[in-house]
Amino acid sequence: MSNLIYVLNGPNLNLLGTREPGIYGDATLASVETACRDRAGELGFEIEFFQSNSEGALVDKIHEAGQAGAAGLIINAGAYSHTSIALLDAIRGTGLPCVEVHISNIFTREKFRHHTYISLVAIGVICGLGPKGYTLAIEGLKDHLDRVG
Repeated sequence: MSNLIYVLNGPNLNLLGTREPGIYGDATLASVETACRDRAGELGFEIEFFQSNSEGALVDKIHEAGQAGAAGLIINAGAYSHTSIALLDAIRGTGLPCVEVHISNIFTREKFRHHTYISLVAIGVICGLGPKGYTLAIEGLKDHLDRVG
């Protein structure tokens, strides 16, 4: 089994720390990346961390993860979670286990955020726990991989 996990971030996540801190907190994407690398390293994994505001770039990274034989994906697709069949199809096409992450609780927000396409192929969804959701997703992915061998 590969020890590589792709952690992908969608639109506007580059603004973490300054964008709507009442919703998203004051952690930056750089601090999220550091936390992910630290936790993944403790569990024996390496991280490929990526953010893009472009749907196509995210699709390309998902394809790359599949071609690289990655162990799995952690994805916070931001607003694309609610709109992108392309991301759904890319994840499904790779067959990689995926954990979906949202910093805010999408179910306490606008109704259009209550549905995500990615959840249709995710082994789990973590929302509302802030940046901690990323490290929990890494732990959950490891548990899943340990169970399925």
